[in-house]
Order: sequence, then C-alpha cells, then structure tokens
Amino acid sequence: MLAPAARLPLATLSPLAALLIGCGGEGSRTTTVAATVTAATRDTAAPAPASTAAPVPAPARAVSYEAADSAFRAGRYGEAAELFAAYTESKPDNPWGFYMLGISSWKAGDLDRAELAFERALERDPGHLKSLLNSTRVLLELGRVPEALQRVEAALALEPSSGEAHRLLARVQDRLGDGAAAAASYRHAIALDDRDAWAMNNLGVLYLERGYYAEALPPLARAVELRSTSPVFQNNLGQALERVGYFEAARGAYEAALAADSGYAKAAVGLERVIGRTDDPSLAPLDLAALAREFQSSVESWRAASGDGTSPGESAAVTEEPRSE
Repeated sequence: MLAPAARLPLATLSPLAALLIGCGGEGSRTTTVAATVTAATRDTAAPAPASTAAPVPAPARAVSYEAADSAFRAGRYGEAAELFAAYTESKPDNPWGFYMLGISSWKAGDLDRAELAFERALERDPGHLKSLLNSTRVLLELGRVPEALQRVEAALALEPSSGEAHRLLARVQDRLGDGAAAAASYRHAIALDDRDAWAMNNLGVLYLERGYYAEALPPLARAVELRSTSPVFQNNLGQALERVGYFEAARGAYEAALAADSGYAKAAVGLERVIGRTDDPSLAPLDLAALAREFQSSVESWRAASGDGTSPGESAAVTEEPRSE
C-alpha cells in the first residue's frame, strides 16, 4: 500500500483520476442423459449362448433446461454444470445452454471448463453479450488479461452503453496498470447507471490502493448507502475511514460487515485494529450521508459532461468479483 497522499477535496476527483488513476433460454426443450442396460435374451425352450452384442440403450431420464436452471438457482452449481452439460449434448445449437454451463462451472470453481463453455456459446452466437462479459471475468481470474481486454472490447462494440461492460473494462485496465483509464471507465459506468454500487466500490478501492484514502470515502459511502448489507462494501468503507483517522466510524463499518457475514475475517481483523482508538482531533466532523450526496452530485456532473442521457437503474450484472483490501 502506498503512503497516504495529500487529501484532496471531492471536486478534484476527476483531475486526480486523470493523473493516477439466470437468464433466458429455450422454453421446455429437453435432452437425454445416456444410460445403458444389458439385455439378456432368453429362449423359452433352452438357454441361449451368452450375448456379445453391445449394451442396448434403454429409455433414459430427460433433462430439461428448467431442471438444470433450478439446480443453478438453488446454488447446487456442480450439479447444475453436469445437467447443463447433458442438455448441450442434444441441444448443441443453443448458446444459452453453453452459457449456463459456463456460469455454473465458474461458480463451481472449474474455470477451465467455464472458459470452454463460453467459447462454445460464442461460436454459436458471436454477439452473445452475457458470454462476452462473463468470459471476461473468467479470463481475469485465469490471469489472461490481454484476452480479457479483447473480450470486453468486443462486448462494448456490441453495446457501448452497457455500464457493466465499462465496469469490467475498468477492472481490466486496472490489472494492466492503467489507473487513470480505470478511474475514467468506472466514472463512465456510474454515469450510465448511478445505482451501480459495484462500480462505486471498485472506484473507492482503486483510490485506497493508491493511498488516496480521503478520496475513497465518497464513492464508498454511496455504495454502502445503496447496499448497506454488503459485507464487502462495509469492510472497504471501514478501511478508508480507518486510514483517514475516523476510528469510531471505522469500528461501526467493520461491525456492520460482521453483522452481514459473521465469518468475514478481514472485517474481524479490522475491528481488532480500531477498538480503543480515538479519532484524530484535527479532523472535521464526519457526515457519511453528506459525502454520499456530494458523490451523487459529481455523478450528475459526469453525466452532463458526457452528454449521456441514460436513465439510472440497477446494474444487470450476474455477479462481480468482490474487491476488498
């Protein structure tokens, strides 16, 4: 972590950043899971010689898209992956089957299988936006950052107004070491969707990682305001508050993170650090709600400057990799 830099007012966020920084499917289509039984033919008069013929397939249980999707929605990702793999065997032209095989495999921890499934979906539909976006995430986890950049750029070519795509572009740019571009992409994602709490969280973490702790507070305060039960967001806000010197408020954020997830080790360690510490008396009184409002005003100015008239709304991302100190 870099040494803390001089605190700057929120109005300088843009110049500062310039310097540094599940889904639809076929209706009720089905496929079959292969199963075999050996048929032993018997003559009623005398035993027949042992058969050397191959096993005869018997009627097998049908696997529907809906059944596989039900397993996925129940969080049984390994089972869902196997069911979607079976589904794709007899529905090989449906990109949604491969897409869901990719998502299920990713959530089950099988990144290689997930990447291959997304590739199969894109072979069938090169414009399959969800496969482009989520394969970007998988490629990032696999450490194949240049390929992830190509994938997210393809998504943006198809849907330039996708806030999710701009957020993913920012993550790729951050991994490539271009903090200024990453900050700009996060701001663009937020301008497109001013309720994209993940983009706000990630922007705050970007500042934290570069030692701009005070500048991290407004986007993190707004992210927590939007999703107060997120342990990741509360923990990151606690980190920023602690680094600035607001130890009492940091304690509250860490406690909120643990209330949302009692096993969140990072928040537990953070809480231990701030217990018993008193705020720096030279600091101005803290008003997180005011910081969140100030950040929202900045978002409106970003939107006006870009000329974007997109209506705000909830992000449509399937998931997002938690970013936490």
